[in-house]
Amino acid sequence: MAADVYDILKIEPEGNQTMRPTGRAETNSLYFIYPHFEPPKGEARAQLSISTPVAIVGAGPVGMTAALTLAKEGIRSVLFDQKATFNDGSRAICVSRSSYNILERIGAIAPFLEKSLGWTTGRTFYRGKQILEFQMPDSPSEKFRPMYNIQQQYIEQYLWDAVAQNELIETRWQSEITKVEDLDRGARLTVRDPEGEYNLQADWVLAADGARSAVRAMRGLRLRGENYEGRYVIADVQMEHDYPTIRRALFDPDCRRGGTILIHKQPDNIWRIDYQLLDDEDESEAVREETVRTSVAAVLDEIGYLGKWELEWWSVYSANTLALDNYRDGRVFFIGDSAHIVPIFGVRGLNNGLADAENIGWKLGWVLNGKADVALLDSYTPERRGATLDVFANASKSARFMTPPTPGWRLMRDAALNLALSHPFAGELANPRQMTPYAYCESPAVLADDPHFDGGAIPGAALPDARVGGGFLSDLMGSGFTLICFQQTLADQLMDGDLTHCVLHSTSEVAQVLAATSESAYLIRPDGHVAGRWRTACQADVLHALQVATQKQKEIQS
Repeated sequence: MAADVYDILKIEPEGNQTMRPTGRAETNSLYFIYPHFEPPKGEARAQLSISTPVAIVGAGPVGMTAALTLAKEGIRSVLFDQKATFNDGSRAICVSRSSYNILERIGAIAPFLEKSLGWTTGRTFYRGKQILEFQMPDSPSEKFRPMYNIQQQYIEQYLWDAVAQNELIETRWQSEITKVEDLDRGARLTVRDPEGEYNLQADWVLAADGARSAVRAMRGLRLRGENYEGRYVIADVQMEHDYPTIRRALFDPDCRRGGTILIHKQPDNIWRIDYQLLDDEDESEAVREETVRTSVAAVLDEIGYLGKWELEWWSVYSANTLALDNYRDGRVFFIGDSAHIVPIFGVRGLNNGLADAENIGWKLGWVLNGKADVALLDSYTPERRGATLDVFANASKSARFMTPPTPGWRLMRDAALNLALSHPFAGELANPRQMTPYAYCESPAVLADDPHFDGGAIPGAALPDARVGGGFLSDLMGSGFTLICFQQTLADQLMDGDLTHCVLHSTSEVAQVLAATSESAYLIRPDGHVAGRWRTACQADVLHALQVATQKQKEIQS
């Protein structure tokens, strides 16, 4: 169903709440202990109105990633969340390689690698017969696997552990933002917590408060886009099942004729089961515990699991492609679900939000440090909204295949699935096309490409990894801009304090991956994207690229 403007409060199912079995509280998990956070109390309240460079509304994964990115640039922030603990339930579970690169850059990667389950393979079945097995691109030249499964509780816990240790980040729990007022050089936030109400002035505000963003509503902004009719119940069960960490998709299975099922393995013997509700199924009945248990048991029987299992948590969702027209409103930037809602197919939601957080985080940091012009912030919307629209284009294909929006789409989908039973090529139509980093080719902060290249990474694209000695190219990137070149002379000419030099041999694996010669060079941004490249580089080229990438109005001096 297409529409011009949506109010997310009217889109989401009225009962779209996470649920647990009878007798268990909302945060009473089989495997995770939720912490409890108090609001600021006592003497700390005397400091609450001290102004801050950046206020971040929402202490979920996106908000905490933004705070850590700012802290990496030496910028203080205050992080607000009206809850007293993390989001309940496993929610977003698939984290991409590009997001692991972000987690490494903000210094939070270690516990993720220890806990998560990496995977590369997906299998698709139609009426019980496998019609596709796909492999996501992977090689020994990549530090991280294409995808990792880990519950959102752990994502938030590990990010919080990094936030709590960082002196530049102050977090205020049980703190609701009730008003955001524009000032000449910032914004004034009205904050309400159990102890009282106060005002806080911030130079900039990041709204990371989710799909039902209160900040977005206060600013009078609406999401635009398309709502798909397909509805899914998601349920987590705990069981000892020996199937490997592989994405399974079941089309038209015996247990749910006409529907689709997705199955993912998570840490702690938790298995995510997503099953589609059919058109004639009543949602309020479908989310009753007894009904969920019956439906899950049928799915487990379908995959041949006969052992014991326990129901952990369940919820319901529908697929939407919705976004703001502009991710900036004055001094307020929208990141994550407050800016866009994307279908889960292809695991693009959380991963897209983490990229938002890093993008605006490093740019705000450089502007506040005086290393970039405020005009750099104008590149946030074209870069990240461009990424969202690219996600829409790819995720919509998957959504139409997973949940056909019309009888015509269903007819074509079912024809393709039937064809795949005897013709393997047709099975590729069921490939979910997992998320890949978006290339900011049209960004005002990225150079046009050098036409003399044949291969490599174009300006705006994420830098690919490669082996360097016993490590990886990504290990050599600096915290600011990095110059990758293949001659020491060019590096010696560019001794800017904010520029890291990575001088490699022209016969190295890196040179092959980047299609570079001894005279080539790449300039890499703090977020790992290519700012510019040259087949034959010189000092003036690199200085100009730094000017464009930071939107400085005058030439950077060597």
